[in-house]
Amino acid sequence: DGEYVDGRHPESVQYTSSLTEDLRRRDFTINAMAYSDETGLVDMFDGREDLKRGIIRCVGQAHERFTEDALRMMRAVRFSAQLGFSLEENTAQAIKELSETITKISHERVRDELTKLLISDNPGHVTMLYELGLTRYIFPEFDDMMACEQNTKYHCYSVGVHTVKVVEGVPANVDMRYAALLHDVGKIYSKKTVDGVDHFWGHAAISEERARVFLRDMRFDNETIRRVCILVKYHDSRIEPTPRAMRRLINRVGMENMDDLFDIMYADLAAKSEYSQRFKSSIDNLKSIYEEVRDQNDCVSIKNLAVNGGDLIGIGIPAGRHLGEVLNALLEVVMEDPSQNEKDKLLELAKNM
Repeated sequence: DGEYVDGRHPESVQYTSSLTEDLRRRDFTINAMAYSDETGLVDMFDGREDLKRGIIRCVGQAHERFTEDALRMMRAVRFSAQLGFSLEENTAQAIKELSETITKISHERVRDELTKLLISDNPGHVTMLYELGLTRYIFPEFDDMMACEQNTKYHCYSVGVHTVKVVEGVPANVDMRYAALLHDVGKIYSKKTVDGVDHFWGHAAISEERARVFLRDMRFDNETIRRVCILVKYHDSRIEPTPRAMRRLINRVGMENMDDLFDIMYADLAAKSEYSQRFKSSIDNLKSIYEEVRDQNDCVSIKNLAVNGGDLIGIGIPAGRHLGEVLNALLEVVMEDPSQNEKDKLLELAKNM
């Protein structure tokens, strides 16, 4: 590779038959080994020893390697998370000094590295991104979350530390880890202190809004954005412990997202103060009600109604906006009283609307 001017691409590329030249331009020592039947293992940068010691170390000068491709800074942390390794001191220092150059990297490439880190066995290494100065440029709100204290009996950590613990407490898939990462980002905008006690009224709605902005900036697909934002919006839902209220919550969240929502709720609670743990029984109760509604196959969406648009047109209701309004009104009736979900009953109700 020739000189790297933009921190992403070499100005020129020359092919060489020298294995040494090839290996010395690799990112980390554990990735700079080669093998053939003739020569055996070629390990001129002590990668095998670094594997034994559990260390991520740049090949040669760390500044040079990160200048060649700034994304390597995130790769270093990602490998650390995936392998459970630590960063070698000079490698970590170089990241701190060059962290701003991550802005030269496309959002898609940053997203891919962040995702691999989050779904690893050590998603808490997102804190390492913060300590090395990288979140300041890829997710600056996280820095504000780390600095946002929660002076309330319900919490014992800053918003940022609480968030990391929730990330660690949910299943390792993209939707759940990003929902956990973003579920409380709205707190940095909604914090109010009254008589020395912090409050975060309306933070879930703001978190959903900020999550959508972040995920769009990171070029996530629309379906992932939709699912993550649903979990963020409803993670702090407080409803009456009744089947009627639960049916309405399922209608808003979607039956397919309810198990994930409860996983978020439990992880969120576990990352709060000891005082808050007394509320676990409330979540347990809500989950039991949800499972009852699910197992009874109660109607929670228009597609589960015993009538459809064609049935309503058949009794003289014209197609268009009013038809949709009637279907929604019938759904409200059925969510209130599931026994009403019979075709004859619903058609009779529709005639009077």
